[in-house]
Amino acid sequence: MKSRIFHTKDHLIIQNRVREMINNSPDFLSKSTAQSPRAAGDAIENIVAGSFEEILGKHCGEYSSNFARRAMADLAFKDPDGLYYIVDVKTHRTDTKFNMPNLTSVERLSRFYEDDTNFFTVLLVSYGVEGVKASISDVKFVPIEFLGWECLTIGALGWGQIQIANSNHVTVNRGYSRKRWMLEFCEVMLEFYPKEITKIGERVSRFERVREFWTHKADE
Repeated sequence: MKSRIFHTKDHLIIQNRVREMINNSPDFLSKSTAQSPRAAGDAIENIVAGSFEEILGKHCGEYSSNFARRAMADLAFKDPDGLYYIVDVKTHRTDTKFNMPNLTSVERLSRFYEDDTNFFTVLLVSYGVEGVKASISDVKFVPIEFLGWECLTIGALGWGQIQIANSNHVTVNRGYSRKRWMLEFCEVMLEFYPKEITKIGERVSRFERVREFWTHKADE
């Protein structure tokens, strides 16, 4: 079933509501938190979590923002059609030259997407700071399959982590086929793992040499 949020212009309305809501919030940064992208990001995430149910409006049936830090999502909701969305809130400070946020584990996503009613979505909030005032310049709210692989990469953690390669350059392909994206995902992983095997072989060889060195070293 196609999402009424993402296969209409309603997700653009939600993006605009998020931007306006944060920009119209009273100053929420202090001198110390304004200097920390992580602290500022946490503050923005808290504001979003407190208002996102209202922002979703007619699209929200059930809503939750009660997740542990290491959970797959920051927010989750069901729409009236019974589709289940988890929302990974990411913030990007635009005056940083490089930002590579983790999105999700490749294994978690592959299992989550076995159910066609599940949507892993990214809410990317781009902002700048002047003094203690945060100003939101852009918001993207998309399912992960709308993100082009040219702006994604795989990090070598566990099974692998899907990452945004650089938050300054994010490609959104609206209406992109989930099946097509998942097949591209498989090709990416089938290219990634052999490279990791080669790296592991090199590391094994390295520590075989280290062991050989220490085996022949005299005790003090």
